[in-house]
Order: sequence, then C-alpha cells, then structure tokens
Amino acid sequence: MSEYTVDTAFEKAPVPWWLILVEGIAAIIVGVLLLMNPYKMSVLLIQVLAIYWLIKGIVAIISIFIDHKAWGWKLFVGIVGIIAGYVLIQHPIGGIATVAVTFTVVLGIQGIIIGIVEIIQAFQGGGWGIGVLGALSVIIGGWLLANAWAAASVLPWVLGILAIGGGIFAIIMAFRLK
Repeated sequence: MSEYTVDTAFEKAPVPWWLILVEGIAAIIVGVLLLMNPYKMSVLLIQVLAIYWLIKGIVAIISIFIDHKAWGWKLFVGIVGIIAGYVLIQHPIGGIATVAVTFTVVLGIQGIIIGIVEIIQAFQGGGWGIGVLGALSVIIGGWLLANAWAAASVLPWVLGILAIGGGIFAIIMAFRLK
C-alpha cells in the first residue's frame, strides 16, 4: 500500500491513498450539486462555513486558558469567529452575497499584485512570456474589482467546475499513488 506524505517544516504526515480518493469523490459531488442547484448549495456551504467559524472562535477562546501564548490574537480570532459565524447563521442569504463579493475582491487584488510582480520580473530579465501573463493578470484583477457583483454572481458555477476538475484530478492521483 503506497502512501502520500505531506512534507511540512515540522513533520511528515502520511496521507493514505484512499483518503485522497474520498476527497476527490466529495469534490465531484459538491461540484455537481453547485452546478445543478447553485442557490441551495450556496446556502448549505455558507451554513457549513458559519458553523466552522463559530466552532473555531469558541475553540480559540478556550485555547487561551490552555496556552497563554498570543492570548490577544486568540481572543481576537475567537471573537471575530463567533460574531461572523453567528451573523452568517442568522442571515445566510446576505452572507452568500457578502462572502462571494469579498472573495471576488480578494481575488481581484491578488491578481493585480501577482500581475505587477510578474511584470517587474519580466523587466528584470524574466522574459516577455511572464510579462504578458502579468499584464493579463492585472487586467483580469482589475475587471474583477470593477465588476465584483457580476463576478460574484457566477461564483457558484465557477467553483462547481473547479471542484469537479479538482475531484477528477484527486481521483487520478489516488489511483496513481495506490
């Protein structure tokens, strides 16, 4: 039985091939559901995110009493997690819009920053190919920022397609590792 190892700075943790297979199957199922019924699936995913943030916030505050290091950050993360989780549970529809637009804006800013870095690399001898990709990244990032609501409205379909593609890739990798 072959195992895939995740190499981190601290340790190597073996990941069994079948776990990657299960993740791939789950990703395909989520992707298909996002494409079939994006509204209901978006509500479900927002509720899962809300519960995750709520639990993470509670755990962060409890961890202050176990380990006093960085207690200020833990308290901050805990309070923000609890508030964000509670608000998303109470207002899932508004949460969908807020999370989607925020995600789109972050992607837009990231695209612009990456594009600028690639353009700088092109002028430092990286070649014209990276310069073209950098310019394209800046254009797409700017478009995302200028049209955040329009881009956010198609986000469930984009995420659905990406989930299906990632799931197929994970399944292929799982069988290659086996």
